[in-house]
Amino acid sequence: ILYSFISAKGSDFNFLITKQKQDVKTMAYSISLAGKGGTGKTTVAGMLVKYLLMKQKTPILAVDADSNANLNEVLGVKVTDTLGNAREDMKKGNVPPGMTKDVFISMRLDQAIIEEQGFDLMVMGQPEGSGCYCAANSLLTGFLDRLMGNYPNIVIDNEAGMEHISRLTTKNVDLLLIVSDTSRRGIQAAIRINKLAKNLNIGVDKSCLIINQAKEEPADAIMDMIRKDDLELAGVIPEDQTIYEYDLNGRPTITMAQENKAVKAAFKIFENIIK
Repeated sequence: ILYSFISAKGSDFNFLITKQKQDVKTMAYSISLAGKGGTGKTTVAGMLVKYLLMKQKTPILAVDADSNANLNEVLGVKVTDTLGNAREDMKKGNVPPGMTKDVFISMRLDQAIIEEQGFDLMVMGQPEGSGCYCAANSLLTGFLDRLMGNYPNIVIDNEAGMEHISRLTTKNVDLLLIVSDTSRRGIQAAIRINKLAKNLNIGVDKSCLIINQAKEEPADAIMDMIRKDDLELAGVIPEDQTIYEYDLNGRPTITMAQENKAVKAAFKIFENIIK
């Protein structure tokens, strides 16, 4: 009955299936993370959510835009639905009789938001077909646009590499955090990501580099590479055995103590660069 009612009344009653968390009319402050695989980007994203929670900058929308989703593990959240699942249901025609596809996908996308204390999580999910998930990306970007007014802060954990930049999954963000380790290849990847974001003119207000998993201070050659590209170094997060142990034992790193040296270093960076 509800499906027929919504279908009959159209957009005037879309609010019946649209979750409005609160009346926040200002645009969100969006932070997107990028970097080469294996640099601990998702762990840094979890630390960022932890920092925003500590600062009571809530509600936060955490977005896992990686098809190989694991931000939920860092945050200690069980994934019950994904954006990819919603897209596949629509593709397979699993739409209730009398409901338009627009209303159906709106409802399914809202259902894909996982609610937690102080933050919500949205997961893009696995690619459809033979590895292409451009359609899911399109849904993600459109849904994010619709959600912008509901969250003062959005944290987007992107997949490794630069594909999300070229497909414009990362666009119109206030802060692009490029995460790298201390390796030359990691820094080179960070430089390429920074250049691509600038060349595509996708609306990144500010970008900076975080060096993660550092056993020691970056070598002079690494610092020369960063300065030559005019890439701002926001700070260095030291390598920490506790993070490895948490990951090994399946414990969410968001629950790590604020006194942990890696968490303290990350919080200091965030304090300096986040408006």
